[in-house]
Amino acid sequence: MTASLFADLPDGSGPEHFSELLGRPGLRIERIVSHGQCSPPGFWYDQPGGEWVLLVQGQARLRFADEPAARELQAGDWLDIAPHRRHRVDWTAPDQTTIWLAVHYDAPPGGAPPCAAPTS
Repeated sequence: MTASLFADLPDGSGPEHFSELLGRPGLRIERIVSHGQCSPPGFWYDQPGGEWVLLVQGQARLRFADEPAARELQAGDWLDIAPHRRHRVDWTAPDQTTIWLAVHYDAPPGGAPPCAAPTS
């Protein structure tokens, strides 16, 4: 199957748009399209799995509950959000289409694996 991340983009007149691109056991890849939407006041995502997110196009501000200020994101910026790390979208550009690529994955049992000791 071949498809384009930029195909069939919503026009922005409705709510933020989520489209699952691929689903497999322990893995879900979705496209999120924003046109000025943000998380509702007081709302925080608190997800049981990890989420790797890439801002493909547009601009956004992502806030973590454990950080004093929102992170400014530009096209090409990505980050890995640990399971249960509370976060929210503070802002997306209202005058342009913002496209996110989100990869949701199951967290390993017992949390992240320990770091391997360097070998000489």
